[in-house]
Amino acid sequence: MPELPDVTIYVERIKALAGGQTLKRMLIASPFILRTAEPRPEAFSGRILRDVRRMGKRIVLEFEGDLFVAIHLMIAGRLRWLSSGAKVPKKLLLASFEFPNGTLALTEAGTKHRASLHLVSGSSGLAAFERGGIDVFEASPDEFGAALRRQNRTLKRALTDPNIVDGVGNAYSDEILHRARLSPFKLTGGLTQAEVGTLHQAAVQVLTEWIERFGAEVGSGFPEKVTAFRPEMAVHGKYGQPCPVCGAPVQRIVYADNEANYCPGCQTGGRVLADRALSQLLHEDWPRTLEELESMKNELPSKGRESPRPARKCR
Repeated sequence: MPELPDVTIYVERIKALAGGQTLKRMLIASPFILRTAEPRPEAFSGRILRDVRRMGKRIVLEFEGDLFVAIHLMIAGRLRWLSSGAKVPKKLLLASFEFPNGTLALTEAGTKHRASLHLVSGSSGLAAFERGGIDVFEASPDEFGAALRRQNRTLKRALTDPNIVDGVGNAYSDEILHRARLSPFKLTGGLTQAEVGTLHQAAVQVLTEWIERFGAEVGSGFPEKVTAFRPEMAVHGKYGQPCPVCGAPVQRIVYADNEANYCPGCQTGGRVLADRALSQLLHEDWPRTLEELESMKNELPSKGRESPRPARKCR
């Protein structure tokens, strides 16, 4: 799922390419994408795109007349910018916004149809989509800590909850926690003030670095490859690979459709956290340390060893 850095660059490039332009036509290619009945899509035609902004993981297009389009890409939704006159791809197309100088196309791969588009009239209607999560760039360390401690949750869960932290998902929560050298399953109620400060600083640093990296990659163009798995990431999607800081093999815990990736050497004092499914299978044989894990691997017959599973896609 596109998270804060990806959405930020989408917003910047849409604003640069279409800001101030008059929308010629909005096309809804797949009816499931449209989650509201009023205002109608034709009400936006002939209106100027006044602003583009991020609301959590949503991209909001603001048109004159106090009309808004709120786009949530979910896991497989993506945006493309097509130059004026270019053919709009129909296979994956959900919706398109035609401007004098080009077309913004909303596409989605797969068949689950999770991406959504809401058409909204009035700022009060748009406010209904505000989840209330704190913006790490605007919050002080104390405000950040207060938001985390409102409920006693694991750090992984707190960072990915849009009601607590704004715009962060599985990928960047892994990277932030690795940078802060904190376990993904440490409880927020047990955070010291020093740990809160370290975590806040890590969040600002990681998100800023990735926004800058994406911006440099895109330049004056438009994001072409938006993915949660990047070779430059430290731990996310790097199961079994060496940590770039300490060299320990990256571990993961898989739960539902998601997973948490972490480095035992940097984040858990060398402890291997129990994966629920595997620990139920192995009971007391579950390795507690990296040394035990490596010993267990060495004891397996060579023909019985399995290659690490590929990382699952995260929300």
